[in-house]
Amino acid sequence: MMPRAKLKAQKVEAAEALLGALTLPTGGAWITKARTAAAARVASMGLPSKRDEYWRYTDPRRLTAPAAEAAKLHAADDEAPLFDGFDRLKLVFVDGVFDAQASDTLALSGVEICTLADAARTDLHWARDLFGALEARGQAPVERSLASLNTAHATQGLLIRVTATPPKPIALVYRRSEAAADAMVHHVIRVESGAEATLLENGPMAARFNQVTEIEIAASATLHPIRAQGRDHDRAGITHLFAKLGARAQQKSFNLSANGALIRNEAVIWLDGAEGSAHIAGATVGDGAFHHDDTVFVTHGAPRCESRQVFKKVLRRGAVGVFQGKILVDQIAQLTDGYQISQSLLLDEDAQFLAKPELEIYADDVKCSHGSTSGEIDQNQLFYLRARGVPEDRAKMLLVLAFLAEALEEIADPAYADDLRARLESWFKRRS
Repeated sequence: MMPRAKLKAQKVEAAEALLGALTLPTGGAWITKARTAAAARVASMGLPSKRDEYWRYTDPRRLTAPAAEAAKLHAADDEAPLFDGFDRLKLVFVDGVFDAQASDTLALSGVEICTLADAARTDLHWARDLFGALEARGQAPVERSLASLNTAHATQGLLIRVTATPPKPIALVYRRSEAAADAMVHHVIRVESGAEATLLENGPMAARFNQVTEIEIAASATLHPIRAQGRDHDRAGITHLFAKLGARAQQKSFNLSANGALIRNEAVIWLDGAEGSAHIAGATVGDGAFHHDDTVFVTHGAPRCESRQVFKKVLRRGAVGVFQGKILVDQIAQLTDGYQISQSLLLDEDAQFLAKPELEIYADDVKCSHGSTSGEIDQNQLFYLRARGVPEDRAKMLLVLAFLAEALEEIADPAYADDLRARLESWFKRRS
């Protein structure tokens, strides 16, 4: 085993080499301060290594390489883009760059929206107390240097402030036009007290991408982030969600992942106010050269809060799924209700599921549970459907959709859940 000091030196050396090839973007005083601090964090922590505890199941080298590997562009088909049937404010990014011409105007009742590029040129902005702050907080107890790298060098993204409940959802649409597009995108979202909003995200961002989303949900406010990653077979990327919830605040987030060579989705959530509620769920379907990693940390820092982690993965033909989830309950967080479940359905013997569920509890009046299972399609259930005339492929698809149902039920609006369920059915039909 490599000595810890030597490993640290190698990580720092790799970070120095990468930072040396990049130029810190210019901007106003507030953002320059945040970027400089983030670059210093990267230099101090170094880049992640597979020898790190929370990278042991996922090799980060493709995410830390000096340049992105080219990824074949997905051919167009007759299937309409996801969420196209919904009235929404559509904001488009192409290869990780905001495309104003392809987007709707940045105007929606109850919402203030500004691009990161425009805000960076100002000396004062409402996001100055948030940009990079939640990411910096999320560096303990686990270092996340790729998130700090994003804070230091991302020039694209949106700053969204929800002051009242908007009449329709905000949709971030990602498109890719270049085979070797390499993107860093940083969003900051604040939902003011009493407001409620839905954030939709879908599409292939780039051949390689590094995304950070920092979210502050004020007292009695609600945010529903729904993201779909798919239809781009060779991409690699990492996303980071940092969310801070106030008293009685609610967040119900969902992520659908289909395809992709290497995807890691990290979520760090703090329940800082009493009676807050944080739900985070994911449904993953992987086929062949596919590696998908969900790493989640939820901290209960106030009493009478609720959290749910529900992750389901369907894997076959060598696909690998990873789940690392932790519920941490501080001493003050009495009457906590924490729930965590991670399950995989392996459709053949070549697929693999790796799970690391954790509970760390310092309060004495709590209700916390976690579980992780892995198995194959129930042959009795398959026989039942076949005996009633259901074709085998159709029967298997019905059982898979039933397996994923618990995760989809975490979506607050059933209309979005139905749209995603239809896309999953289409995915299985294409691969049957």
